[in-house]
Amino acid sequence: MAPDETERFERYASELRALQKKNARGGPPSRALHAKGHVGAQGELLVPAGLPEPLRVAFFAEPRSWPVYVRFSNGSGRHQHDRTPDVRGMALKLVGVPGRKLIPGLEDKRTQDFLFIHTPSTPFRDPDEFVSFVRANTTGPALLLPRLLGTFGPGRTLRLLKRLASMPKPTSLATGPFYTALPLRLGATAAKLALVPVGPSGAVTGSASSLREDLVARLRSGPLSWSLRAQLFVDERTTPIEDASVLWPEDRAPFHELARLVLPQQDLTSASGVKLEEQVERMSFDPWHAVEELRPLGAMMRARAIAYRESVLERQAAPEPEDVVKLAAG
Repeated sequence: MAPDETERFERYASELRALQKKNARGGPPSRALHAKGHVGAQGELLVPAGLPEPLRVAFFAEPRSWPVYVRFSNGSGRHQHDRTPDVRGMALKLVGVPGRKLIPGLEDKRTQDFLFIHTPSTPFRDPDEFVSFVRANTTGPALLLPRLLGTFGPGRTLRLLKRLASMPKPTSLATGPFYTALPLRLGATAAKLALVPVGPSGAVTGSASSLREDLVARLRSGPLSWSLRAQLFVDERTTPIEDASVLWPEDRAPFHELARLVLPQQDLTSASGVKLEEQVERMSFDPWHAVEELRPLGAMMRARAIAYRESVLERQAAPEPEDVVKLAAG
């Protein structure tokens, strides 16, 4: 850690909070990032028996079903059309999880969060690059390229733009994988996590007009499920902790199944479904809301700890839930 890291990350968090206020346009502030939610749903995380010893960490140690809230989102701090290039996110909040949590003031809360995006690594090496890109992107499309060139230089700008252009453009959030992209502690080692769709995808007849419409229709027609998998740390050269832009190679670091995430059939357009989604939108999802055995790792995660705190304070997020609302199928 650089000597000025905390000071820099505090400045970055203040910048993002100011952007959060600006994007609110005088109304209630939304999230600083991932402002547009698609769907808020409920489900369960099923931990199987017989996991290999290195994976039996924290609440993965014993077979059990954990109730969970799930939020799907776009990555931008603005509400924009789904056709606009963007990161897509999937956030989990498990309920009833014992153990002391890392966020000051929330140590005794019985919830655990995981955050995923639809790419296995990020285009940005570290928080400095990420915040520099956010600054450049707030000036509008016409000034984006000159600002990037001035900040990163021609070579790095070209590589960043290539990475951004190659990001998946999903037509459904139920049929592709999601990744933490950033590492976290997994007991005695480190890992990145992934959610890979398995089983029925709730196929929908016809074409949905939005990512939300697609997910709502699929959940109305049947359950959706994902395999939660862990990709274990090998060494600093192959699977670096601090450089978030490096793709951990699956041939050297294969994925191992930890659990199954199941979203049962549910009607989010019903009165109880609307109430559930309103509740999920008021929640906060923070990778640092975790037990020590699953501590987030790396500079990008350390920057998140401060930035998410400021975002939660700005929009006055709801307290941590104590249970999960159960919806009737159909």
